[in-house]
Amino acid sequence: MIALTTAAVPQPNPELYSHVKVVISIIVGLGITTLLKGFAQFVQHPKRARASLLHLGWAASLLLWIIHFWWWEFRLAMVQQWTFAIYFFVILYAILFYFLSTLLFPSDLADYTGYEDYFLSRRRWFFGFLAATFLADIIDTSLKGAAYLHSFGLEYPIRIGVYLVLCVIAMITKNRRTQLTLLALSILYQISYIIRLYATE
Repeated sequence: MIALTTAAVPQPNPELYSHVKVVISIIVGLGITTLLKGFAQFVQHPKRARASLLHLGWAASLLLWIIHFWWWEFRLAMVQQWTFAIYFFVILYAILFYFLSTLLFPSDLADYTGYEDYFLSRRRWFFGFLAATFLADIIDTSLKGAAYLHSFGLEYPIRIGVYLVLCVIAMITKNRRTQLTLLALSILYQISYIIRLYATE
């Protein structure tokens, strides 16, 4: 009876997880490369385009998000049974971060006065994709098991909800002070969340 019960439980497949991990690492690597190349160009060509605290702040925040995402996805080893649908979803989740990276650092700024002008003109795309990452995060965390999802307590759904509201506000307003306030709140909470989440690791 015990043997039958054990056989009925799907077992983790480390080979499949390793395969998925390689593909995700390629996409994550492209996103990080895009951001780092974007940061480097301000050193290489400081007078070519006007820098912006708002733009650089979200770029730095996104870099931290991607680094955290890659560590967060280590828990995909907890997925009991991989399917193509799960694999496809996880790849799309990673692609969202790559799209965000390319949105922050376009290949050409000829039609804009600087990075802040560009960022504000594309804010709906940026914050739309950012909101999509939080929605995807709910599914991604759920894939790792109910116990894992519930281990984050009430803060997790509140965190997702607040960030979605933040994204909607940021999509609507072009006010620089409001945008900078949202950026500051986001970065401060992001750092606090990571420190508290991994304090015991």
